Amino acid sequence: MKKVISLVLAALMLVCLFAGCTNTDPEAVETPAVSEEPTTIRVGAMTGPTAMGMVKLMDDSDNGNTANKYEFSLQTEATAFAPALTKGEIDIAAVPANLASVIYNNTDGGIKVLAVNATGVLYIVERGESINSFADLAGKKLYATGEGATPEFALRYLLKANGLDGDKAPEIQWCADTTEALSYISNDANAIAMLPQPFVTAAQTKVNDLRIAINLNEQWQAANDGASMATGVLVVRTEFAEKYPQQLKKFMEEYVASVKYVNENTEQAAQLIGGYEIVKAPIAQKALPYCNICCLTGDELKECLGGYLSALYDMNPQSVGGKLPDDGLYYAEK
Repeated sequence: MKKVISLVLAALMLVCLFAGCTNTDPEAVETPAVSEEPTTIRVGAMTGPTAMGMVKLMDDSDNGNTANKYEFSLQTEATAFAPALTKGEIDIAAVPANLASVIYNNTDGGIKVLAVNATGVLYIVERGESINSFADLAGKKLYATGEGATPEFALRYLLKANGLDGDKAPEIQWCADTTEALSYISNDANAIAMLPQPFVTAAQTKVNDLRIAINLNEQWQAANDGASMATGVLVVRTEFAEKYPQQLKKFMEEYVASVKYVNENTEQAAQLIGGYEIVKAPIAQKALPYCNICCLTGDELKECLGGYLSALYDMNPQSVGGKLPDDGLYYAEK
């Protein structure tokens, strides 16, 4: 009898082993073990304000003055980071705010937002003095870049907020890039365009009397009880965040220090920006005060990004991935 009982118990143990009885929590199986080992963090940013805010961190990393090891990837299009994040080819990326929501929804929470890193880089410019408010755009032609992305969603939201839809709306001609938009501005003294920084500053060096007519961030604040646009955000792969929380904490400390340095040391930061070929140093120095580079975390992050995504969702649900993301979108430090 004792032999029979022993055989039965052994058989049950084998069944449990192969059936996974030792761990019935599926989340525990999927969550990677936390590692305190040093790791190289792969970071992506666009060649604009987001990379400009990281430039001191890039310089410190190259000089061996960071707690982590970093590999930086600079791109001209934010869409390049979406597949890289989902495939695990990059760990942290600076992307447009609405794209972060789309990726989060499409990957069932595969990323977390760490911070808002830019609150407003869009401006409407002209060579004359005819445009001083959104109302002045009625019946005009507006050249713009960013179709299907944050610039278009923000522009259409503000046009609607100012009653500029239907017959009163300006005619929008979407340009393939900022170079095309600049050609229209250069050849037509009456041309009006919506452009991002630092390209606005670059255009001003090539077109005489080109002036900023409307600051879209100020217009957004006026339409949203003082809340700023969340133009760009910093995101991290959820798997990476769970496996390397201490390394991620160090990254955030070093990133915050970089943003602070860039905002407080414009001339020196511009030299670094030029050295990394993000933007030419003279243009960077003039543009930095208009780039609204920041690092909003915690409650500030939720208030700014949450309000921005809600506004976009009300206008066009597909702009944020079909639904508003839940609070799992926001990274909570462990």
